[in-house]
Amino acid sequence: MKPVILATLLPVIFITTIFGCSHSDKIANNTTTPVATDYSQKNTLDSFSLNQKADEAILVDGKNQTLATITSEKSGKFKILDSAGKNIGYVVAKKDSWKLKNSEQNQELYTLKKQDDGDYKLKDAVNQEIYRIKVRDDNFEIETPDKKSFYQVITKAGKTSLMNTANKTSFSPKSDLSPIAVACFGFDVLTREQQAGLAFAVNSTGGK
Repeated sequence: MKPVILATLLPVIFITTIFGCSHSDKIANNTTTPVATDYSQKNTLDSFSLNQKADEAILVDGKNQTLATITSEKSGKFKILDSAGKNIGYVVAKKDSWKLKNSEQNQELYTLKKQDDGDYKLKDAVNQEIYRIKVRDDNFEIETPDKKSFYQVITKAGKTSLMNTANKTSFSPKSDLSPIAVACFGFDVLTREQQAGLAFAVNSTGGK
């Protein structure tokens, strides 16, 4: 009887071993890589714009419908409201750093920080680097930590544009935005509302 039982169990053990290895391989390979989004392919170039005032910015679509409203507060915070006026998050500005928080302000989602060499880094809640924003003369280049380039911010003839890897314009603001503020629209891990909130906060607090 023992040889028969052993012969019966061996296929089960073999199948279980294969499944366990396959599952472990999937977990080990489950890494997140930012994916570039080309807005000029998804929508028309003027499909959205950021209209700025002294203490407020409104993100609108091509039909001038409000997508998000960002308001600055005296505390140095910037509140992000969606199209229905619901609070969906904050940007907290400090010297050379900007933190994206949830609506309850009890969770840090992302941090954009200027480095000592003049470059910028965007990190997530666990301090993992998502993007490096490299200063190239008067231009900026958005890279992943493994130095894969996604976008460039180019200023030419007084006009600043976000260019994709095919050298096509992905975003060109109608309002006056600094290059690093324009770069925020190349952070594809963020929602469009978060991009706008971060861009307005950076632009309003001296980000160059």
